[in-house]
Amino acid sequence: MRLPVFFIFICLFGHSCKEQDQQSAPFSSFDQAKKHSIHYDRPAVDFFEGALLGNGGLGVVVTTRPDGIVLYFGHNNVWDIRIAEKNRKELHDFEYVFDRVSKISDTLKLLTDDPWYKKYSDMAQENYRQPYPRPFPCGSVLLGFDRRDAEMLGHKLDISNGLCEVYLLDNKKNKIKLQLFTDMQSDRLWMQLVDSAGNKVPNIFNRMRVMPDPSTPSEFPGYTSNEDLGNGILSFRQTMPALEPDVYHKETGSPKDKAFRLTAYSNLSLKKTTRINWDGNPEEMKNLEAGFETGDTFIASVSLEEGMDAGVSREVALSKPDATLYQQSRMKSDSAWKNYWEKSGISLSDKFLEEIWYRNLYFFNCAAKDGVNTPGLFANWSYNKIGTAWHGDYHMNYNTQQPFWMTFSSNHLEKNLPYVNLVEFLMPVSKSWAREYYKLPGAYFPHSAYPVEMTMNPYPVPHWGWEICETPWSVQGLWWHYLYSADTAYLRNRAYTPIKEAVEFLVAYMKRPEARGKPRWQDDKYHIFPTIPPELYALRPGFKYNYDCNVDLTLTKFVFKAFKEMVTTLGTQAADKDLVHDVEDILKHFPDYPTAQSEKYGTVLVSVPGEHSQVVYNVPSPLMSVFPGEDQGLHSDDSTMKILKNTLYNQQNEGGNDLVFLNLQAARLGLLDVERFKRQVKYSLLPNGAATDKVMQVHGRYSDQTKYDFMAAMGIWFENFALPVVVNECLMQSYDGVIRLFPNWSADKDARFYDLRAVGAFLVSSELKDGKVQQVKIYSEAGKTLRMILPWENGATVETKDGKQKLNGGEVEISTSKEETLIFHPLN
Repeated sequence: MRLPVFFIFICLFGHSCKEQDQQSAPFSSFDQAKKHSIHYDRPAVDFFEGALLGNGGLGVVVTTRPDGIVLYFGHNNVWDIRIAEKNRKELHDFEYVFDRVSKISDTLKLLTDDPWYKKYSDMAQENYRQPYPRPFPCGSVLLGFDRRDAEMLGHKLDISNGLCEVYLLDNKKNKIKLQLFTDMQSDRLWMQLVDSAGNKVPNIFNRMRVMPDPSTPSEFPGYTSNEDLGNGILSFRQTMPALEPDVYHKETGSPKDKAFRLTAYSNLSLKKTTRINWDGNPEEMKNLEAGFETGDTFIASVSLEEGMDAGVSREVALSKPDATLYQQSRMKSDSAWKNYWEKSGISLSDKFLEEIWYRNLYFFNCAAKDGVNTPGLFANWSYNKIGTAWHGDYHMNYNTQQPFWMTFSSNHLEKNLPYVNLVEFLMPVSKSWAREYYKLPGAYFPHSAYPVEMTMNPYPVPHWGWEICETPWSVQGLWWHYLYSADTAYLRNRAYTPIKEAVEFLVAYMKRPEARGKPRWQDDKYHIFPTIPPELYALRPGFKYNYDCNVDLTLTKFVFKAFKEMVTTLGTQAADKDLVHDVEDILKHFPDYPTAQSEKYGTVLVSVPGEHSQVVYNVPSPLMSVFPGEDQGLHSDDSTMKILKNTLYNQQNEGGNDLVFLNLQAARLGLLDVERFKRQVKYSLLPNGAATDKVMQVHGRYSDQTKYDFMAAMGIWFENFALPVVVNECLMQSYDGVIRLFPNWSADKDARFYDLRAVGAFLVSSELKDGKVQQVKIYSEAGKTLRMILPWENGATVETKDGKQKLNGGEVEISTSKEETLIFHPLN
């Protein structure tokens, strides 16, 4: 219930926007991040033990071993770009397949028990079964030393500035360290050897080796190498074919080929040496390996050049690393990191939650940025087959979207731009698939996709490719970007067309005669049919479990409502009149969310009509209406909240896809068990500080013989970098336009945050201390109307540009001006 606002002008002064903008943050987020460095007190020989570095494009894993350091390189832009697009005619169109599937007996246990469908399904999967496209590892660099001259101790990663320090003892027991960091603007790793005080020390390394990735396909053109020993350079160049092996000619190549070059530079000259092998014979250093000439200092860099084959240099550019260049790059990178951290910050008495927040914001900044390919499942860190499971691709039924969930409330909208770029990139293939396969207008977004040129749906298999939810889900993040930024220019120029195209498809799909009316339906509703629940059931005989999935309903409703608001905001009512009419008609005849009866909890939401209450889910489908649908939550009435609570406690999830997702849903209800959440995160942590996907239980797709950490070896799961959003939603929520403070936070835990971003383009800062909210500071970027539930029952005073006002407790609504700061204090 909204209470009236009483304006009592106590004084006529206020804080100007410029004054407020220039005020320092209540604490340094940069300093807070520094408290959460990642330490490893022994050699980190495994890929998943190494320190993660990156600049959003380039990714580096720093591993150590008793006799050296191995650096693994990857890049979001470097992919095996070959793609199979066979069987275009054999796929037919949706109407043909739907008709054939409709005639299959509903007495079969699986659709694939039908010979025709089994053959069709196998054919439709043929393209995806190829080992390409996939992220392509860019090689590795080894720095070796004689164990009689040095001992490996371990490493530390300072997440405040991305500086990794590898610790060693020299033969005099002096502590020395190799400092490494990635340049945040150019694709280059820098390193220098210093003592504990930062002074240069003599080189201890006896060799350097550059190694192309062992997974390089034999059908690729062989790499070319460059060795300039006098200038301390080892380099190789790899061409990436654009065509499949059966049509590609190594000699002539293709004008669409891509390439990359990895080059290691040392300030010391190099030399070829000979060593005696284990069998007593002399062994010469091979190609791309060399020893170091003696030197008083060691400074080196490794650069990665990537792009079209015609544009990647054939010759290596001379670039002698020195202390000046190292320091210049270091200063620029430190500045970039400080700018990143100052966007927002948290300071919690719960140091593990604080650690989760800062470390994953660090990882995200290393993994993604505007101007390069959107990261796939495993971002920009890869080696051999690590990072290639499921092609390392874009799965549009949550995996691709999830990491970007944290960008909004964390006040890093610039980090959502890679996702916006991806949606724009997918528009041509999505529109053509809607037109050619479905014979419908608009855009149908694919189940899986790649950052390569595509002319057809990469995964046209009906039993997963017919997930209708993926179309509204694909464009949802574009609407969120507008809600949290209030940027109408962005809305008009970048979000309007994809959202409208998605709506056009959904309207046409729901208005098909098969989706409404008799004989199939005994109501007047428009149904989403057929469709597939994410990661469950697939396409079933008789279409059992293949209509009106919870996630389809809630995301379609979300994007329909978004479209209506977008039309009003942009003033396109005349052009969009007919589509708005269709949307409103469907919303008036919209199916209800499916429910079932639980013996223990009563009425609960389920993923699809006809489902029982004891299903073990892979993704947390029953509460999709809470998140990402945002149709239900803390704003819901008591009876709805009871069902949502029942659903949360009844729901079983097998793990792998729920670390962020399910806990975020619980936080949105104010019901997250924070201690249990922390234990699940700890269960999922890798030695490098990142959280992987792990199995939680059986009775779904997993058995008692399943290796519960089997997904950990697949790569660095980009999706789990979204963990900060769970913490954010415990501290502040605004999904429905109403700001709620500390909605899932224990009053006995002190907490501070600044500049968390809320719907309406508000930056919110607050502190909870000794069980009481101290004050609330809100900066209005766009001058929208502020709605907030005051955290004080007795009301508050608010300082605005016009002076002080007194507010009753409860929900308040206040008009704001652009760039205005409002400060709220409790009434005594």
